[in-house]
Amino acid sequence: MIRISRQRAQDVAYGAIGILAFLALWEYIGVNQLAGLTWPPLSTVLAYLFDPSRQALFTRAMSASFSMVGAGYVAGTLIGVVLACVAHLVVPLREGLGRFSSVVHSIPSIALAPLFIILLSKDWSGMAIATLNVYFIVFIATQSGLAAATRAHHNVFTTLGSGRLTRLVRLEAPAALPSIVSGLKYAVPAAFIGAIIGEWFGATRGLGLLMVSAMQNFQIPLLWSAVLLTSAGSLVSFGLMSLVERYVYARYR
Repeated sequence: MIRISRQRAQDVAYGAIGILAFLALWEYIGVNQLAGLTWPPLSTVLAYLFDPSRQALFTRAMSASFSMVGAGYVAGTLIGVVLACVAHLVVPLREGLGRFSSVVHSIPSIALAPLFIILLSKDWSGMAIATLNVYFIVFIATQSGLAAATRAHHNVFTTLGSGRLTRLVRLEAPAALPSIVSGLKYAVPAAFIGAIIGEWFGATRGLGLLMVSAMQNFQIPLLWSAVLLTSAGSLVSFGLMSLVERYVYARYR
């Protein structure tokens, strides 16, 4: 236990050192203009970001983007888990659903955005792309996890006369939890990417819209502020899911 605690403390310390080093390098490059005018110092970006006159702007943008990320994340998770379970239970559908998922995932998100704008609306295209990105990751992770139960456990359930559905709920689903949670962790940045890309195609509000507007009008501090908020949201969410993953691995492995 002491060894594990020390290892965790070292991981946290190394992570903190890495982040501080990156932020210091960011400030150094910006102050000395090593990358030109398009790389402002971190202090300038933070001053712009926390300016009281711009709080309402960033609050509205964050609310719009993060709500699309959350909706896409939940929808993609539900679709991925349900279809993976269906493919696991209905063997003839397994190969077809797998190929369908691979084909959809192979299409660049930026190519699908205009279609979602036509079929849905500008404000919902980000959620749709986030849903697709999350769906594929969760689908693959769930499929892999459902096959993780050992043959010995399957034999026990067969001896007890359990049906396919009972075996799925009481054996295969719990065994798949570590894999599913790992997929959910890696689906977090995919959801953010999908939502931001969708907002680039004419959303009425959101961090992606701020990025496009800032690039078109050469508002460098605004661009970096939007990027910083998006990155921070993704990193915090990823960190929280890492904690959940650690708990699930300790509980079910």
